[in-house]
Amino acid sequence: MKKLFNNYSDYLKAKYGEKVYKLPVNIPCTCPNRDGTLGYGGCTFCADVGTGFEMLSNTLSVREQLKQNMDYISKKYKAKKFIAYFQNYTNTYLELNKFKSYIKDAILENIVEIAISTRPDCISDEYIEFLGEIQSEHNINISIELGLQTVNYHTLKNINRGHTLAEFIDAVLRIKKFNFNICAHVILNLPGDNIIDTVETAKILSALRVDQVKIHSLYIMENTEMGRAYKNKEITVISKDEYIERVIVFLEHLNKNIVVQRLAGRAPKENSLFVNWGMSWWKLKDEIIEKMSRENRFQGKLNIF
Repeated sequence: MKKLFNNYSDYLKAKYGEKVYKLPVNIPCTCPNRDGTLGYGGCTFCADVGTGFEMLSNTLSVREQLKQNMDYISKKYKAKKFIAYFQNYTNTYLELNKFKSYIKDAILENIVEIAISTRPDCISDEYIEFLGEIQSEHNINISIELGLQTVNYHTLKNINRGHTLAEFIDAVLRIKKFNFNICAHVILNLPGDNIIDTVETAKILSALRVDQVKIHSLYIMENTEMGRAYKNKEITVISKDEYIERVIVFLEHLNKNIVVQRLAGRAPKENSLFVNWGMSWWKLKDEIIEKMSRENRFQGKLNIF
């Protein structure tokens, strides 16, 4: 059977020799788009919980969070290797010494990689150089996850993203000097985007040679600007079938070597206005895979880079 896309779990198993589990880490940080540096309230889709609805409390130390999660996953799945994933908000927006302290706390036995989620306009050489030292001194891999969402600068402005495509390109070029893996986050069904934007996003990520991509399906929460617009019928969400088609078109135009971390997002049920057309993320994933297989469509089929 032909490989439909470059699956993240397969990639990790090939790289580390066995199944690897990603453990979320929650530290007390914010975002320049929330604290007034660039704006207030964050992106129009961003709720107060950020992306951390499945994480432990940030009142626990990094080490304690990782140990609790490792103990649970180890017992349940007999796992031995893990990735410490600094997930919520903008981790490199922290003051440098605090950032260093949190990262050092994640250096534990069986942690084979540290993944850091951040904004492309919050990448600076001081932070990257420090991570380079951690990688070389402790023989631990570093990966940086950058929120892009779309290459359409009109949409970026409309969702109050606070940066444009230029900052993303700059961040990728800076990070590549240190040979860290780069994962780009994209949302393929943002209001205002169309399938041309989907294709262009895949082409730009391919041209930049990012290493990984994480595809999110838009979810809309209460107490957000997008939630208000959704309830007032100022915006609409594309159909499930259209989303599935966009994911497949995106993959077809994506370089075959780029690793795909996920095909759809997850969100808390509480206070949600729209999540995955009322179905589970894994059923949505199954429908995407089934259509790709049926129509002989696969990652890289139409890629030119």
